Amino acid sequence: MIAGNFKILEDKILAACKSAGRNRSEIILIGVSKNNTISAIKEALNIGIRDFGENKAQELRDKCLLFEGDFNWHFVGHLQTNKVKYVIEPAEYIHSVDSSKLADEINFRAGKINKRQKILFEVNTSEEDSKYGLTKEDEVFKLADYCSGKENLEICGLMTMAPYTDDEVVIKKSFEKLNSLKGKLVTRGFNLRHLSMGMTNDFELAIREGATMIRIGTALFGHRDYNKSWKEE
Repeated sequence: MIAGNFKILEDKILAACKSAGRNRSEIILIGVSKNNTISAIKEALNIGIRDFGENKAQELRDKCLLFEGDFNWHFVGHLQTNKVKYVIEPAEYIHSVDSSKLADEINFRAGKINKRQKILFEVNTSEEDSKYGLTKEDEVFKLADYCSGKENLEICGLMTMAPYTDDEVVIKKSFEKLNSLKGKLVTRGFNLRHLSMGMTNDFELAIREGATMIRIGTALFGHRDYNKSWKEE
């Protein structure tokens, strides 16, 4: 199933890239593996997926011990400061930095293992109360300035979640806002490479609006059964 889903995904990614005049190599496909089993992740690895996203700190901590090889873990969920210790070693990227307090803890924990942690700032571009992230440009600029002085942090980009809607105009506006904010930060001297935006329902539009990382769960792994543990087969 995963192999078939992957082929469909790749065809759609290639078509979106062609439509946007972009190269497929610009896009990192992150398989969001939360609550998915070890066998499902192994199948994804076997067909060439090299980036996996988790949104629960303890789940990432436990899963990472069961795998070896040349691939990357991404932490893509809301992260509490008291759980940074679980993700700091396995996570190549932390996508959800949204406060100086969290940045301080990541910097501290990364320093303890001599790591320069790659981070993205989470921006709530839809300004929905149900979502985490920074909502104002000034907040993002201040956090970027703050983190630039931390020796164990590498600011790599921005992340957002578009509103869950069928209205492409609303989704497009959310992605455009993040891309515009990235441009402003680059103008200020920040070397940002990544826009993490686009999920199963909107990744094609995200690619057309500049995404470099798309976070795909259902379209790759299928619908999750939340009544089962990821430890079960």
